Amino acid sequence: MIPKVFKEVIDLGDGREISIETGKLAKQAHGSVVVQSGKCMLLCTVVSNYKQSDVDFLPLTVDYREKFAAAGRYPGGFFKREARPSDGEVLTMRLVDRVLRPLFPKDYHAETQVMIQLMSHDDDVMPEAMAGLAASAAIQLSDLPFECAISEARVARVNGEFVINPTRAQLAESDLEMMIGASADSVMMVEGEMDEISEEEMADAIKFAHEAIKVQIDAQLRLAEAFGKKEVREYTTAEVNEDLQKRIHELAYDKCYAIAKKGTSKAERSAAFAEVKEEVKASFTEEEMAEFGHLVGGYYSKAEKEAVRELTLSEGLRLDGRKTDEIRPIWCEVDYLPSTHGSSIFSRGETQALATVTLGTSRDANKIDMPSYEGEENFYLHYNFPPFCTGEARPLRGTSRREVGHGNLAQRGLKGMIPADCPYTVRVVSEVLESNGSSSMATVCAGTMALMDAGVKMTRPVSGIAMGLISDGDRYAVLSDILGDEDHLGDMDFKVTGTSEGITACQMDIKIKGLSYEILVNALKQAREGRLHILGKITDTIAAPAESVKDHAPTMVTRRVPNEFIGALIGPGGKVIQEMQKETETTIVINEDPVTEEGIVEILGVGSKGINAVMAKIDSLLFKPTVGSVYEVKVIKMLDFGAVVEYMDAPGNEVLLHVSELAWERTENVSDVVNMGDVFDVKYFGQDPRTRKEKVSRKAILPKPEGYVARPPRDDKRSGGRDNRGSRDNRGRDNRRDDRKPREDKKED
Repeated sequence: MIPKVFKEVIDLGDGREISIETGKLAKQAHGSVVVQSGKCMLLCTVVSNYKQSDVDFLPLTVDYREKFAAAGRYPGGFFKREARPSDGEVLTMRLVDRVLRPLFPKDYHAETQVMIQLMSHDDDVMPEAMAGLAASAAIQLSDLPFECAISEARVARVNGEFVINPTRAQLAESDLEMMIGASADSVMMVEGEMDEISEEEMADAIKFAHEAIKVQIDAQLRLAEAFGKKEVREYTTAEVNEDLQKRIHELAYDKCYAIAKKGTSKAERSAAFAEVKEEVKASFTEEEMAEFGHLVGGYYSKAEKEAVRELTLSEGLRLDGRKTDEIRPIWCEVDYLPSTHGSSIFSRGETQALATVTLGTSRDANKIDMPSYEGEENFYLHYNFPPFCTGEARPLRGTSRREVGHGNLAQRGLKGMIPADCPYTVRVVSEVLESNGSSSMATVCAGTMALMDAGVKMTRPVSGIAMGLISDGDRYAVLSDILGDEDHLGDMDFKVTGTSEGITACQMDIKIKGLSYEILVNALKQAREGRLHILGKITDTIAAPAESVKDHAPTMVTRRVPNEFIGALIGPGGKVIQEMQKETETTIVINEDPVTEEGIVEILGVGSKGINAVMAKIDSLLFKPTVGSVYEVKVIKMLDFGAVVEYMDAPGNEVLLHVSELAWERTENVSDVVNMGDVFDVKYFGQDPRTRKEKVSRKAILPKPEGYVARPPRDDKRSGGRDNRGSRDNRGRDNRRDDRKPREDKKED
């Protein structure tokens, strides 16, 4: 018997709906829901151990996977099963994790796993927009300690109108796309890309999405109420010792305040804070440390954080001595690496990124193969964050989720400024060499300069900045170009990229409740001032894209070829194109235009010699002589009945010059008139109706000799003609002797 199902429906307002149901699937999980829109179905489960882990953080894992069967497809590759998550799946995991994690109690340390799976796909529904809704709904049905319900929604602006959870087709037409995560009363996470919009437009989009999220949260609460809200589980809470906390605050606060006010470097500051921490520990007896030493570190960190925050709020000063709106010193350099197609260094304070650009053909595009989306990226950015950039030594275990997320943010910030007619596939790689605050924004700045150094005709240069916010409810301070330490102690950190005309991408994590839109807009406007300051440093280093690619970088030429000529260009088994690439030292890629069905030929080569040779070959293939026109030809082969000549304007295009068209006089031997290598003019007559072959003539452009008498035309009816063979009745197969006796069948012995 099918168990009872509980269901709630969310109306998106334009005929579309999202349903949330529970009670049918995965009942052994601590919470499970199926979220459906159209034919798209997500199954989300949550499980958390009842025993606390022996760690001082929440070991939360958010996992999002798309099953290929959901789209009726097989996984690519040799092993036909889903393996490691794609970058798209990782990005969805991060979007959900960033909203969920802050809402668990700080002293809840049980192993917790949220699993979201795409079980059925709909081409008109983008499933990642519902992942946050599914995760929160599953948690609401569980007994996990969790502050409040949340949800996430994608907002786009299509033809000036905001749309919630747009289709992929609508998204392609939009000039703004953001994912918003929020509770009923507070926006918590924002990430997206825009087409150079203003700060006010961005705030309006966030407000619009927040209203839709409130509706989704109400549906979750109704579902939990109908299903039967579970009692929140009991767990071992953190020990609290107010007297100890007060004692440590009195010992450490003033000293930490003084250190923060000195404006020292990261290394000096860290050493000074560590010394204060040791002094605090030394003030306790061995017996006291044995009893509550495990609390000392946490209470000291709290006192240090309070001191640094108060310094900023009361005096407007920061850890490195800067004012709240001040940017760290910047230096830049381009063309640093001699062999790359483009390179740059961007250093801001103690953060440094080295970016490279590589130019290629469409064959080098980044292929995306997910159940929910198949496509290619002709511009993509990879971000590497090695351990030495923060002075650490740890093993490398592949690309981290953080590297995927930060690289994606930088890519979204830059890609809108890559012209649609850029002929290249462009790959940017950022190597973070130092990090103390916003290496992703350093990547945007370094990427901009490397692209311009490579000769990519960017519409406008892009810069990026990381911002912070400190607030105690009554006072607040917006911090420009935050340090790594300020990232951790602040109430909001957000990264904004943009041009002189507007915002191109953003990422925000908001840690305080009820942040007003007024403060948000003010913070964005202060970010704009910082972006423009950084942009000035970039354009002082390289004002505009290089006029051309570097001498050792490839030049790309694109040529359209009618479909009927593609086969000849490729040759049998690819022989022609392969030999051409080898001879000219070029790379040739042929794609088909899906609309016109023309061939789009991409020719990539260093220098013009090889590219010109390929273009000449294409011109030769496309060459069509005009009837009545005269062309220069060259003899390339001698035959008994004529000479094979090649058009000088189209090497490789050959035609037979018959012996009868060499001269007005009768020609016994072809070599009496022309020889190998001779160059002369011929007239083109089109297709000969008798031979069905193309006809050219040398004699047609020569003057007739004096006294020339044309030979009389052949009389096909004269005796002995080839067409009179039918009169020879004795040769016909039907004139055999009728008196021939039939053959007797051979009898078997």
